[in-house]
Amino acid sequence: MSFFLKYLKNKNIAAFLSFAIFFSLLSCEEDLAKSAGKKKLDFPSQIINGANIIQRDSGFVKIRATAALIEKYELIDTPYIEARKGIYIQFFDKKNPTKPGTIKAKYAKIIEKKQFYEAKGNVRIVTNEGQIFATQSVFWDKKNRKMYTNDTVFVTDKDGSTLVGANGMTAKDDFSEYVFNNNSGDINAKKIPENKR
Repeated sequence: MSFFLKYLKNKNIAAFLSFAIFFSLLSCEEDLAKSAGKKKLDFPSQIINGANIIQRDSGFVKIRATAALIEKYELIDTPYIEARKGIYIQFFDKKNPTKPGTIKAKYAKIIEKKQFYEAKGNVRIVTNEGQIFATQSVFWDKKNRKMYTNDTVFVTDKDGSTLVGANGMTAKDDFSEYVFNNNSGDINAKKIPENKR
């Protein structure tokens, strides 16, 4: 075999190897692109231990919240904040700023984009007027100023009377009005207005 034929043969092998390397790199890039598209993004982008959050409106403290752990999930389509180790919230009313209402729960989730909040696990709400609402879950639709639950709700008034909403409740978010289904309980008869004709 002449030198020229050997040269062409080696050149063809080199060209073949170049094409093989090019296509293997191209397929690797495609695999990386596919795997990047399926990348898991549901992990917290921010983690706050021992959180102490204050929300103000024109200098007035509206909400003060404390939580052992807060995790922010910001890299997904619908970002949310989660308090998996419980949360304690004080909410203040300008009419009675010295006596805040409180919410305590074992778990909380906030979807700020939808203005939707949820609390779960031994939820206890105390209004600044002293009413106590106890349930296993409560959902707050902030945009429509509505709170609701399908779980049994126990409401204890300042005088000790208790109402039981066996099939949940719907309330204004300041608890000035609320409706229960299948009510039962021990109500102080002195508080029931007489029907005067």
